[in-house]
Amino acid sequence: MNRFPALLLLLCTACTTRSTTYDLVVENGRVMDPESGLDAVRTIGILDGRIATIADGRLEGARIIDATGHVVAPGFIDLHAHGQTEEAYTLMVRDGVTSGFELEVGTADVAAWYAERDGGQRIHYGVSAGHIPVRMAVLGDPGDLLPAGIGGSGTASPEQLMEIEQRVRTGLEQGAVAAGFGSAYTPGATMAEIERMFRVAAAAGAPVHIHMRGGTAGLDSTIAAAAAAGASLHIVHLNSSAGDELEGFQAAIRAARAAGRDVTTEAYPYGAGMTEIQSALFDDWESWTDDRFPLHQWVETGERLTRESFGRYRATGGTVIIHGRTEDMTRNAIADSLAMIASDGFVVNGRGHPRTSGTFAKVLGRYVRDEGVVPLMDALRRMSLEPARRLEQRVPAMANKGRIRTGADADLTIFDAATVTDRSTYEDATIPSAGIPWVIVGGTVVVDGGVVADVRPGRAIRAPVR
Repeated sequence: MNRFPALLLLLCTACTTRSTTYDLVVENGRVMDPESGLDAVRTIGILDGRIATIADGRLEGARIIDATGHVVAPGFIDLHAHGQTEEAYTLMVRDGVTSGFELEVGTADVAAWYAERDGGQRIHYGVSAGHIPVRMAVLGDPGDLLPAGIGGSGTASPEQLMEIEQRVRTGLEQGAVAAGFGSAYTPGATMAEIERMFRVAAAAGAPVHIHMRGGTAGLDSTIAAAAAAGASLHIVHLNSSAGDELEGFQAAIRAARAAGRDVTTEAYPYGAGMTEIQSALFDDWESWTDDRFPLHQWVETGERLTRESFGRYRATGGTVIIHGRTEDMTRNAIADSLAMIASDGFVVNGRGHPRTSGTFAKVLGRYVRDEGVVPLMDALRRMSLEPARRLEQRVPAMANKGRIRTGADADLTIFDAATVTDRSTYEDATIPSAGIPWVIVGGTVVVDGGVVADVRPGRAIRAPVR
């Protein structure tokens, strides 16, 4: 007797679905969702910025995108993007990124950082409470993004440590997504100082994202400090931090995870890194042999450096690309299913690193399609679902990102698996990726037929403000 009302309800629901006109419909695409494992041709109906339905057949929409022959994936989530300007966001969205976070360096003033971006951006954005910039402010360092003096090399007094701790705590209370660290850039900060700040993050339920120092031994001490503090740990750019110790790094992280530690990591698909030439990473430059200097490329001009030019540029400041790893190192890091994909991207006034504009397309084009070292679904998982999971415990909004399911945020990247590729170079980091004709952010088409539209639907992503 009760079957008839249920059947009537089912029929009415089907009629309602068929009669709905959606804001946006994406039809005939190969929908790939890493969470559910869905990999099939489907049609997606979007209403009010969310995925309202996923259907087998046709849907009515105010606008319809025919995604025939294309993959429809969750929008890519970049956990390591220093470029937090419209210039960078415009390149990132062409690479399929719908959410970009500055979580390694972070900021010393979380409230002001978010206020500067109010009113909408090309993509969603978020930031960490940064130990590096806080330490620079408290110790009086003259550097810009990274320490150029006492903020890196100086020892904090007990009073200064208390102030650093309070500023990091305040940033977390203001909604910072995580706590950011760069012990490689702050050699004056002891592991006791790092662990103390890890405890501040753990008390707030915030993961710590760190550019650690000291090779495998430094990784071991960082994992131990996080364990003692009860903090969730994310090791940034596995390939850059590990160098030729990659196998040891991978083994140590897996051992920590097997022991129940919450440890994750990421990698980017390039053999060269980039940083500021005045940073503590280069404090020993005068002791280098002459053949080491040409591995460094001055971003502003593209020239390879000599001992003389390195010293001259270090005195003035700026950014340098370091060609320090082999292709095998890069491939092995990207092939590791443990590593999320993150760019470490940064571009200013047209100058920067190709990873800003090409990271995700390069993985999809070179390492998925051309070399077959990463399955497509696994690559998408590491670009979307896993970054969302890394943040969602502290930031509930992330539970609706990185997935294609009913009710999820309509952040979607639509690409041609046969043609997607990176095109930027070390000499010109502003060449956008190819093969990504549509990118949808919050239900709004931002990349439309390969062209960036004049829209800014991206919104702040932050933890609940206390």
